[in-house]
Amino acid sequence: MEQLLAHCASAVEANDATLAQQLLWVLNNIAPPEGDSNQRLTSAFLRALISRASKSGSCKIFASAAGALAATASTLSDALHRFSAVELASFVDLTPWHRFGYSAANSAILEAVEGFSTIHVVDLSTTHCMQMPTLIDALSNRPEGPPILRLTAVSLTDGMQPPPLLDMSYEELGARLVNFARSRNVPMEFRVIHSSPSDGFSDVLDQLRVQQLVSDGEALVVNCQMMLHCILEETAGTFSSSVGLTPCISLRSMFLKALRSLEPTLVTIIDEDADFTSPDVVARLRSAFNYLWIPYDTVDTFLPRGSEQRKWYEAGIGWKIENVIAQEGLQRVERLESKGRWAQRMRNAGFRALGFGEEAVAEVKGMLDEHSAGWGLKRDEDDLVLTWKGHNVVFATAWVP
Repeated sequence: MEQLLAHCASAVEANDATLAQQLLWVLNNIAPPEGDSNQRLTSAFLRALISRASKSGSCKIFASAAGALAATASTLSDALHRFSAVELASFVDLTPWHRFGYSAANSAILEAVEGFSTIHVVDLSTTHCMQMPTLIDALSNRPEGPPILRLTAVSLTDGMQPPPLLDMSYEELGARLVNFARSRNVPMEFRVIHSSPSDGFSDVLDQLRVQQLVSDGEALVVNCQMMLHCILEETAGTFSSSVGLTPCISLRSMFLKALRSLEPTLVTIIDEDADFTSPDVVARLRSAFNYLWIPYDTVDTFLPRGSEQRKWYEAGIGWKIENVIAQEGLQRVERLESKGRWAQRMRNAGFRALGFGEEAVAEVKGMLDEHSAGWGLKRDEDDLVLTWKGHNVVFATAWVP
């Protein structure tokens, strides 16, 4: 199926409408959207290729036929579910995909902020602060008493927020978090910064610089949970024409160097361990296919077919696949980079890896015990890696200047 998809992508890129249409027809027949995990994965890539083909060159001529094929292949255009805060909290608890990063990061944060009476956490996260209640709970139990917590959440401004989507404003979310913190005797301030990854989160950096001028003796923690990969980047050049930069400038490296200049107490980077940065769509397709089988495989272990949550879960994966395959330029935000590449970027920016202690490892292992047996944990030098059936899924790293 991967080979057929790759051939189809090549045909679309070559504007070979006849071959592309033949391959799409074959794929549609062998990959029903309600089939096994591999068939559902292939069906999602089929929809993404149809979306790409309908936008490009001579392949536009079969857009209507492709649309008919897509109609039988389920609808990604089923609007993504917008979660209430309670729904989202329950949803992320279904799998270690996000909980792994929460557990590892919270352990590192608690250790790094020991002795500080005021902590400023900047949450660059795709899951809308769902990590924070657990951190607040842990801070409330500090032997020296709870600190003052300043929480800054980052909301994406350009309409390209990856799923899951939240059905409330960040202001309302912040009010709920402040009330929760009060119930745990943690004095808390909340603010939101509306920013965009397309300019390297420059608004976040600008406001943090201003904040640094007035904050004294405050621990600054920058918690990056699966959002840094939304900053534009490709393995062969950047978007000089789109953002007015020369091709040799990396927005990701610029962001990290600017972050380093703020002298943060701790930076955590948690992300998916894959590489979707190739400018070549066939290479991206192969990389994505060989990584995104994992969520389709895992879902069979914790959600029954036909359930609403499973529909939401697979729609989110489908959105990611379509973004990787069908979108280009500023619209393509799913630009994952490998753990090793992020580590090199951090070192180049003037950070050193902190590593995770035995307490953090025990915390993560305890969390994994609540899930199916396919999940695992491995230590890779200073990093922790979540695995599924031995394959890397998500990595967690912690860094200090």
